[in-house]
Amino acid sequence: MINRDSKYPLLVKSYDREGVYQQVLKEDAGWDYLNFEARLMKKGDTWKGFTENNEYGIVLLGGDFKVRSDRGEWKTVKGRKDVFSGIAHTLYLPRNTTFELSAESEWLDLGYGWCETDQDHPACFKTPAEAAIEIRGGDNATRQINSLIQPGFDCHRLVSVEVYTPSGNWSSFPAHKHDTRKVDKEGKVIEADLQETYFYKIDKPQGFAIQQVYTDDRSLDEIAVARNNDVVMVPRGYHPVAAGHGYNVYYLNFLTGSDQSLANTDDPDHKWIYDSWKGLDPRIPLVTAEKNKEE
Repeated sequence: MINRDSKYPLLVKSYDREGVYQQVLKEDAGWDYLNFEARLMKKGDTWKGFTENNEYGIVLLGGDFKVRSDRGEWKTVKGRKDVFSGIAHTLYLPRNTTFELSAESEWLDLGYGWCETDQDHPACFKTPAEAAIEIRGGDNATRQINSLIQPGFDCHRLVSVEVYTPSGNWSSFPAHKHDTRKVDKEGKVIEADLQETYFYKIDKPQGFAIQQVYTDDRSLDEIAVARNNDVVMVPRGYHPVAAGHGYNVYYLNFLTGSDQSLANTDDPDHKWIYDSWKGLDPRIPLVTAEKNKEE
């Protein structure tokens, strides 16, 4: 069951343990597709799995691993010490895949999302150098987005990015939503209907981020204080984030739903902010693929 915070219904707390220490299953969340877990392994530990009727995206948070599967074999080299020490390796596994993933470092930290699919796609191992970096926003809303399973990736529904928000900055802002599927006259998706998880890492153990999830009519209007290894669930609505002053904030997003897309709609009250920015925060990018090589 989801380890919900009693004060914030959309905030999921982690467990202090090895193995699966964070979990959001679709049945418990009350949504249609998306599942997420984080897993901590010791060197020599092996995770044996079968994807069944699901596609998986496995993201390296810290450490190194090797994988043997009936779709291929892969191994990370200079994975990253933690999420603030480089860019992720990402492994996409299609449905009906048998795999064994083994920890090659003293500790291995993984985050992974999955969803049901009726399609077959090729397995893919993506290195840090292959993850496109996007600098988004401006002023104290500047943040870094690393594309892991980006729109256009050869899969069915999954999308995943990792986002770095420097101390005191805003992220996912101006606020946007993706809860109603809309297409234009040419049939292009201009807003997808997606459910989303925000999985947090903070660069200091006492750090935090503040996230709001709200709808236009305020039938949903919640503010959560997210700490290390917490998940904020976004079933619908706008969902901006603010990094606590003094603390660099990382979050791993998984999304899935109507389309393999990030198409969204801005909160009209805040769209004017796009034209107000004077420049970019020089602290960005916080990480690059070159940092992986330094470890």
